[in-house]
Amino acid sequence: MNIVEYADQEMLAMHVADLLASELKKCLMQHDFASFAVPGGASPGPIFDILSGIRFDWEHVHVMLTDERWVPEEDPRSNTALVRERLLTGHAADAKFIPFYAPNTNAVEGAKRAARRLEGELPISLLLLGMGTDMHTASLFPGAEGLEEAMAHHAPALCRIKAPDQDIERVTLSAETLKGAMSTHLVIYGAEKREALEKARRLRAREAPIAAVLGSGTVHWAP
Repeated sequence: MNIVEYADQEMLAMHVADLLASELKKCLMQHDFASFAVPGGASPGPIFDILSGIRFDWEHVHVMLTDERWVPEEDPRSNTALVRERLLTGHAADAKFIPFYAPNTNAVEGAKRAARRLEGELPISLLLLGMGTDMHTASLFPGAEGLEEAMAHHAPALCRIKAPDQDIERVTLSAETLKGAMSTHLVIYGAEKREALEKARRLRAREAPIAAVLGSGTVHWAP
């Protein structure tokens, strides 16, 4: 695990956006398309803002989320809404988006259907991750209902999961799917998350799911 430190969050966003664009361009020189998995939450927003303004063959980039709450896109809790507003705009509006949520079904059945659609997209070409202070990544939360299944070697690409003390069901890319990415970058901010990352390196994967998926990835940190 390589850790890159930045003076501030603005500098991190600029550098990571340029790096992601470079890796996507390189992938498209060798393949017909690039699969790009991204997180929800507030942290990647500034990176998305910059990345969406970089011109290249976005029409050959297939964007998916690392995880999603099982709510319609118009729900303010939807990660899809964030991605559409912050990433799939500007030049990046030409990218293909692969949604997970489907109406009139539950998270279990929806995950199964979406997993079948993902078969042709794997392995992930480029993976961008976030991490919580509880050391979760995607929706792989310590103690979550469904975590054992999502962390298993035989897990499908997409799994239903329910985070502790939360009412909304979620779907998440499984640990094996995340680990299989060709290139992985984790973005974290602040001393608390830096301490959590160091702690995760000493814990079992089910206690600190980020430790299970980072592997040889690069961590980008700013205060």
